[in-house]
Amino acid sequence: MSKPTSGVSAARRNAEALLNKTKKRESDFKIEQERESEARALKTARLRELRLAKEAADRSAAVANPPAARRPKPRRSKQT
Repeated sequence: MSKPTSGVSAARRNAEALLNKTKKRESDFKIEQERESEARALKTARLRELRLAKEAADRSAAVANPPAARRPKPRRSKQT
């Protein structure tokens, strides 16, 4: 009679092992996604800081060196 009990027990162990393996895989996947998200946020913040610094430098350069005044192009009369 101990045969059916051990069969159920073996099936249960296999099922629990499979469940644990699946949970670990899901956990590892979530951790990896969190790492990638953090890395993406850091990269975005760094690029934003660089862009803002460049825009500030461009503004200060534009104030220091205003563009030369353009002469208007002479208008030509239409010939008919």
